[in-house]
Amino acid sequence: MITGIFAHYVTTSAATFEETPPAAADWQHKLAGLRELGLPFLVAEAGGEVAGYAYASQWRPKPAYRHTVEDSVYLAPGWTGKGLGRLLLTALLAQCAQAGARQMIAVIADTGAGASVALHRACGFTDAGRLTAVGFKHGRWLDTILMQREIRARESC
Repeated sequence: MITGIFAHYVTTSAATFEETPPAAADWQHKLAGLRELGLPFLVAEAGGEVAGYAYASQWRPKPAYRHTVEDSVYLAPGWTGKGLGRLLLTALLAQCAQAGARQMIAVIADTGAGASVALHRACGFTDAGRLTAVGFKHGRWLDTILMQREIRARESC
C-alpha cells in the first residue's frame, strides 16, 4: 500500500523530509488536491501488490508557476533497480504533458541520492542547482539537488 511504502522512506531514509508518516486520510486529501489540479497519481502493481507509485504536484502555488510540476517517485523495498522507477517516471512525464505541464522539477535529497539522480538523468533531466543544508533529519543537515526537464508533447525516457 502507498502509505506503507512512504512510511518506510519517512522512517528509514532522507528520501523525503517528512518526519512523520502521513495517515491514509492525509493521502486521500493529497489525491483530491491533485485531481482538482488535473495532475496524475500513478500506481504500479506487481503480483497483486503495490510495487511503487509516482505523482506530480505543483512546483509552487503562485499562478505563474501553474505549468511547472515537481515529480515524486517511490518504490516498495525490493522493487528498486528493476526498471520500475523509469516506467513510472516515463508515464508521469507523458500524463503531465497531456495535463499541460511544460517543466518538471526533481528535488532530491543528497544523502543516498545516486539512484534517483541516475533515474532522472536517464530520463533527460539536467542539473539545475543545489540547496545546501536546507533540511535537518536523522540528526544531520541535508542538501537537496535540483534537476529540471522540459516536458514535450511526445514523452519518453
